[in-house]
Amino acid sequence: MEPTKRIYENESFCFEFTGHVLDCQPDKKGWLVVLDRTAFFPEGGGQPADTGLLGQAHVLDVHIRENVIYHLTDAPLTPGQEVKGQVDSTRRIDHMEQHTGEHILSGILHSLYGVENVGFGISADNVRLDANLELSAEQLAAAEEAANAAIRADSPVQVLYPTDQELAAMTYRSKKELEGQVRIVAIPGSDVCACCGTHLARTGQVGIIKILSAEKYKGGTRLSLACGGRAWKVLTHDHDQVSQISALLSAKPDQVAQAVQRQGEELAAQKQRCALAETHWFESLAGQVKPGEKQVMLAENLSPDSLRRLCLALSEKTDAPCAVFSPGGSGLAYALAWAGQDVRPLGKALNEALSGRGGGKPVLVQGSIAETDFEKVRAFFETL
Repeated sequence: MEPTKRIYENESFCFEFTGHVLDCQPDKKGWLVVLDRTAFFPEGGGQPADTGLLGQAHVLDVHIRENVIYHLTDAPLTPGQEVKGQVDSTRRIDHMEQHTGEHILSGILHSLYGVENVGFGISADNVRLDANLELSAEQLAAAEEAANAAIRADSPVQVLYPTDQELAAMTYRSKKELEGQVRIVAIPGSDVCACCGTHLARTGQVGIIKILSAEKYKGGTRLSLACGGRAWKVLTHDHDQVSQISALLSAKPDQVAQAVQRQGEELAAQKQRCALAETHWFESLAGQVKPGEKQVMLAENLSPDSLRRLCLALSEKTDAPCAVFSPGGSGLAYALAWAGQDVRPLGKALNEALSGRGGGKPVLVQGSIAETDFEKVRAFFETL
């Protein structure tokens, strides 16, 4: 089959076109339609495929094989007919914003630090960029600042098809060895890279680049970033969140971090005071236990750790079973201990009798039961 003419390679803002149907074959997900020419970008190079319409048929996916582009549609088309194609422009422009922004940032990381981009992908949630070197927060901040300066410079985004001689004299980025005609995307002052994707016409159309996160990954750095409309949505959301936190903490927006830190310190101190008060209370309760006396207790508002501490404090005073319960969720949380005995069989019996689940070590078992009637819990322990 003849290679498909790729309108998108030189006319990235072409969202409507006409083409002739060369072939249409059934596929397990729909129909695979081949045209003589298309503006639909096929998935490749980390950029997702375009979607849209061919006539009345929805284009669900697009891929390329041996220079022929296949459109996956939800309805068949007749070979020989002329059909109007409509690319989803919102999706395409979003992908061009992300891809062009990635070129700018990758090129600047390469020029500043010798970084190679070894992985790239646009998903519905983020843009992933994998760098082959570990990068510090300071380095990333400098690269982000330079990338946004490149956007403000509003330089042209050029698509070049160099001859073999021109390509041999050209310094450009590429993830793999290329054969045949090489398509180069060049952004003066930012990047020169072999690429098959669609891009904006000028850097100013990207609007903004924002690095959202960075983590160590396979000896390098994995970045998550947002460009253009996506970056605007992220920054708007974050601004709204900071405004709400500012109002809740009665702090100025540029002081919320310090206010949250103060609250964290105050909370930690309060937890420490509560833990100390609990310890004194547990010691008081344990002091009332008589040797050989079984202990089955219901206590309100105890955390799993508090249940553990109280149960162990009680078990130190008697060689009989000790059980502490506290309302939690839709049932009762519990802790069991039995000095000098493996308490796990008792925990298993409790779970079977009162619809519970849990486990632990010989000295302590913790879990929860569905039963909320504490009298039934007492009745279980009276049988021991």
